[in-house]
Amino acid sequence: MNKLKAILTVVFCFTGLLLFAQVATTPANAVAEKSLVSTFFDGLRWGAISVLQPCLYAMFPVTVSFFLKRSQTRAQGIKNATLYSISIVAIFTILGLLLTIIFGRDTLYQISSSPIFNLFVFALFVVFGISFLGAFEITLPAAWTNKVDSKANLKSFSGIFFMALTLVLVSFSCTAPFIGNLLVDVSQQKDRSGPIVGFLGFSIAIALPFAFFAFFPGLLNKIAKSGGWLNTLKVSFGFIELAMALKFLSNADLIYHWRLLDREVYLSLWIILFGLLGLYLLGKLKFRHDDHLPMNDYGLPFLSVTRLFFAISALAFTVYMIPGLWGAPLNGISGWLPENKTQDFNLEKLIRNTNNSINLNNTSSQNNDSSAVTVKPKKYTDILESEIPGVEAFFDFDEALSAARQMNKPVMIDFTGHSCANCRKMESQVLSKPEVSALLHNDFIVASLYVDEKTELPENEKYISKFDNSKIKNVGAKNLDFEATIANSNAQPLYIFTDQEGNIIKNAGGYEPDINRFVNILNEVKAENKKRFP
Repeated sequence: MNKLKAILTVVFCFTGLLLFAQVATTPANAVAEKSLVSTFFDGLRWGAISVLQPCLYAMFPVTVSFFLKRSQTRAQGIKNATLYSISIVAIFTILGLLLTIIFGRDTLYQISSSPIFNLFVFALFVVFGISFLGAFEITLPAAWTNKVDSKANLKSFSGIFFMALTLVLVSFSCTAPFIGNLLVDVSQQKDRSGPIVGFLGFSIAIALPFAFFAFFPGLLNKIAKSGGWLNTLKVSFGFIELAMALKFLSNADLIYHWRLLDREVYLSLWIILFGLLGLYLLGKLKFRHDDHLPMNDYGLPFLSVTRLFFAISALAFTVYMIPGLWGAPLNGISGWLPENKTQDFNLEKLIRNTNNSINLNNTSSQNNDSSAVTVKPKKYTDILESEIPGVEAFFDFDEALSAARQMNKPVMIDFTGHSCANCRKMESQVLSKPEVSALLHNDFIVASLYVDEKTELPENEKYISKFDNSKIKNVGAKNLDFEATIANSNAQPLYIFTDQEGNIIKNAGGYEPDINRFVNILNEVKAENKKRFP
């Protein structure tokens, strides 16, 4: 019971800090600041997960006790431990600052959408995933940590700082995978200060327990001891790292059209990984560093209730994904899955297309005088396919604009990307809904412009960007340059509506999974276009 109270105390204090930070730092109507808060909490999340790794968790009692015992008074011990925690925050925040200075906002964003970067992250996650499963340990050279440790003492702040730096280096094998996850999140942040904010959150999550136990040292004797349960947690993260690695391989696969990880292949691998995780948590699989299950009063091995519930969660998630093998949308994880068009057999799509062929043409197109005129897309249709059910998309804006003039319809520009998770969510949760797809099919020309499409442009279409003076060589670069020019943005998804002459009617913004809002926007744009072109 005392152990439970101690854990609950830590959880409540930590949760209170997070809620206070969110309330105190989130403006009601500021997109950029809200994005920074999201990045801060991404950092907190990955930092909190890192804290539970063996090389960090086991350091709390040792490090805090060291400060309290070596200090002349308890107050001095608390002061030193607090300075130690602040030093940890400073080290990681300085790392974020260096990333900002070296790369800058736009470079980090461009790197994050690069196929080479995605392949690198895939390889990194596979290596760390295998390491977490117990195949090998990843550590920095001992000479590095020994050199830093030799400068650490308690006689000055610099000594305390070097002790913190020693911890950061020693814990590299545990924190590096989660720093990698944070870097992926930070690289998609549009604000220049994103890396600083992300690493600030990460460092606070790591430093907070040291300060907390320095103020309440009695709890050190009540926290759960490190041991077998920490290895179980580490192995579980190994399975999750391998699953996450597939996302980054899929990004590169989609951009280059390799078709290595079609949707059903990707889902099959996830089903196997999370199924094995469930079996592992049930004690059916053993890895190198695993202990035996604890014994009950009758000398039989048993599962803790907590472990059982985690096993149920993993197996339930496995069962949830199985219908996706036949095309179920799986809205809860749609942002992590490859595009629907990569699925060879899609039962859900077949049924939906049958219903669309019956219903779509019975709506507002009956009132459109130009409905008899039909213009089909031609450019890039050999490599790209619409992700919106029942809607034939164009993949070149000039071609879409020409079709809009002939059919007297407004254009919805859908700035999207093969590796864009929120694009898949919008397609699954909003654009594929019958009330939305019917309006798009009958009353709009849809231009899906992929900003990460690597298809080379013909020589006569290559040009120098007026936005940043770079040479535009492929389709994705052309679309991204167009987005930066028309909207001063490089975010995806982004939905901009124009009339048939290319004049903007409405910028509908990006990811906002509100179906009614989107339907209202479509009706608003449709009415405005009729005013301009009766």
